[in-house]
Amino acid sequence: MTITKSKNGSALTLALQGRLDTTTAPELEKELKGSLDGVDTLTMDFEQLDYISSAGLRVLLSAQKTMSKLGGMKVIHVSDLVMEVFEVTGFSDILDIE
Repeated sequence: MTITKSKNGSALTLALQGRLDTTTAPELEKELKGSLDGVDTLTMDFEQLDYISSAGLRVLLSAQKTMSKLGGMKVIHVSDLVMEVFEVTGFSDILDIE
């Protein structure tokens, strides 16, 4: 998985490419922990995310909880496959998906 980070003031965007699974979830978790200082808006761009596993969902849930205290988080450009996972797991009700 590749993570592309762009920051504009207090807004951070992380674009993910590849697979967010057991192997790559710790990488995203580490990136989030090191990047959220001074951030009040987190955007996760999933345009090039091919797959998400339960480990990836756990990292997303943790980020959502953190960002609900700091400002907000949204997920954009979600593929049909990833959206199906969100719907089956109930994450479509938890996350702000655009």
